[in-house]
Amino acid sequence: MWRMTRRRTFAKCLSECRQAACLSQEQLADKAGLRRTCISQLERGLKGPALEVLAALAEPMDMSFKSFWAQLARRLGP
Repeated sequence: MWRMTRRRTFAKCLSECRQAACLSQEQLADKAGLRRTCISQLERGLKGPALEVLAALAEPMDMSFKSFWAQLARRLGP
């Protein structure tokens, strides 16, 4: 249960950041070197991201990895 709650929180954060950057799932995937299905699964909370994926996602959304990580950490809590 705890893991699913965190995945859902991450999913919502990713979706909001992507939309704020005015990117479709496909555009984000292309810019991050990922498949659109990967973005879809992440945004639906079906899978959790590896650190490498987090780093790849930040730049196309005009965020540093550090700021993306900080935003996630605030939402996820301790």
